[in-house]
Amino acid sequence: MIIINKQQKITVLSVFLFLFVSIESLASESDWMHYGGDEGGGRYSSLSQINRANVGQLEVAWKYKTGHLDRVPENLAFLKKMVGFQVTPIILPNDVGGALILCTPFNEIIALNPINGEKKWSYDPKIDLRPFAGRFSCRGLAQWRNPKLQLTEICAHSLFLAANDKRLIAVDAQTGVLCPAFGNNGIVNVTPVIQNLEPTNQIRAMQLKSPPAVVNGVIVIGGTGNKFKDASSVNGAVRGFSAVDGSFLWAFDTLIRDEDNPEALPYDVGGANVWTTMSVDSKRDLVFVPTASAAPNFYGGLRPGDNRYANSVLAIKASTGELVWHYQTIHHDIWDWDLPTHPLLVDITTNKGKVPIVIQLGKTGMVYTFYRETGLPYFEIEERPVATDGILGDQLSPTQPFPVKPPPLIRQGITPDDAWGVTPIEREGCREKIAGARYGRMFTPISTKGTIMYPQVGGGANWGGGAFDTERNILVVPVSEVPFYVRLIPKDEVDQKLAKSPMAGNPMGPPGLIKGTDYGLEQSPLLSPLYTPCTKPPWSSLVAVDMIEGEILWKKPFGKIDKLSPLPIGFEWGTPFAGGAITTAGGVIFIGATADERFRAFDIETGEKLLELKAPTSAMATPMTYMANGRQYVVIATGGHMWNYRDGISDEIIAYALPENLIQ
Repeated sequence: MIIINKQQKITVLSVFLFLFVSIESLASESDWMHYGGDEGGGRYSSLSQINRANVGQLEVAWKYKTGHLDRVPENLAFLKKMVGFQVTPIILPNDVGGALILCTPFNEIIALNPINGEKKWSYDPKIDLRPFAGRFSCRGLAQWRNPKLQLTEICAHSLFLAANDKRLIAVDAQTGVLCPAFGNNGIVNVTPVIQNLEPTNQIRAMQLKSPPAVVNGVIVIGGTGNKFKDASSVNGAVRGFSAVDGSFLWAFDTLIRDEDNPEALPYDVGGANVWTTMSVDSKRDLVFVPTASAAPNFYGGLRPGDNRYANSVLAIKASTGELVWHYQTIHHDIWDWDLPTHPLLVDITTNKGKVPIVIQLGKTGMVYTFYRETGLPYFEIEERPVATDGILGDQLSPTQPFPVKPPPLIRQGITPDDAWGVTPIEREGCREKIAGARYGRMFTPISTKGTIMYPQVGGGANWGGGAFDTERNILVVPVSEVPFYVRLIPKDEVDQKLAKSPMAGNPMGPPGLIKGTDYGLEQSPLLSPLYTPCTKPPWSSLVAVDMIEGEILWKKPFGKIDKLSPLPIGFEWGTPFAGGAITTAGGVIFIGATADERFRAFDIETGEKLLELKAPTSAMATPMTYMANGRQYVVIATGGHMWNYRDGISDEIIAYALPENLIQ
């Protein structure tokens, strides 16, 4: 569904035709101008001062503490455990000061001197700290140059923040002052726009956490809501606003509502939202949108059909909000296998030249590839039969799409023979748990008996996504390999008192009710009696894929268990993680992400570990890199995580660089 009036259409087309300017044209390729490096999100840097030969000599160049944890009021101290410091900073062009820009989990925008980490300015929107959907996070910002203004004018170069409390905020990139021409003195409250489409059952709990996409003067946002507690949730429509004045331009409903269409769903079904990041192709006037499942998670009896546009890659024309092409990666998703990360818009270098493609990663561990202009598969994708004997009244799809290449990045499917443990007691306990539930190949239906999901709801890949080395045609992805247990419970069997607790229905919490259905929900990782995963390690891996041949190049365990184990044993078995990797022309992969409080570098061609540094806490964010004053820096946010298995919550940004005497 597209909402746009004639005057607004003229305005946005004018933006596209007359205000177009590429941010990349304002700075060298060495600058990390966007959340994903370039606007296509490939997370590749052409810098090579730090390379495979010298990366082992990296040292801390500077540190900066944001102080956001210190500003939590004493009466809200519990919020310190509800933040995710997941930001990836961006760098401004030199002609507007060249500052390093980041945001805190509470949406304060901070500009730092990229050479020494000293603060230049900050802007605090003072969001309401009462909990919304339960977590606070800000993964980054977007920037935009208005070519109709001189750089001496305010907001000729703007920064855009999508805040947790549903405000779209524009500030001047050089000073941090609110943009007076944007919305109401720099602020657009998007709540009225969100309310324009039903359902809005969870609008109070809805948050904006990911950086917006900016395409030729159009700002595009999604949003997050809690889909496993409410069959209605929130309408997942994608919305476009003018980067000039903040006016609402268009909305694209990510579920079909046309009653004449057999795929149509009633307006009391929500979800199919975009809680993660998006990517941009300005030259083609396209924003690439990865959508989640329709609501609720794990039960689809209220939403028959494939739920088209849910679990899909959408290529949307930014100037009008019209759909150009789409591909659905999972039909009628009942496994919460949202598309968790932005499509990577990259060029594959073949013997015939460069081919622009789209790479979409999934929680299932599958890698979907498409020609960028048409959406046709680059590597073949087959529809294969899957089980359909799920919950009575829920009609599952008889087939699902499987890429022929590349192969799955993780193990898929489980049986009791896969039970693992350090001790016989653990192995037998795991075997009994698997045998006592439904198990089998991937796409085994969710059940009232309980179903073992492998891969789990957290991936495979998750919001950290992948990185693509455009010179070597190598894709790098961190993936999780921990099994998961999900059970639907008839609601009259759910403990009504426990179902009211804040953690009800959440992983490791008591069963909770799914509003609008006849079921409650129980979910948790599948763990042994000693709380280790029930399958053989590694429990997370770093995988490299040769995207010319469509084959796995190498796969390495990712993370040591010494911080999680009762004994300080440093087995490289893989840990829970959150965050992604970047690649560089120096042949180096940089990544934090793991729960073992380390920052690492790997050789992209072999997977050899080149560097392992102790961090103050888990760096559960994606790093970035830039050049300033002739020195290459690599920056990572180290904040821990609300699910960090220690008390290690922090608020520190760390920049690494080579010693100055090694820089020629």
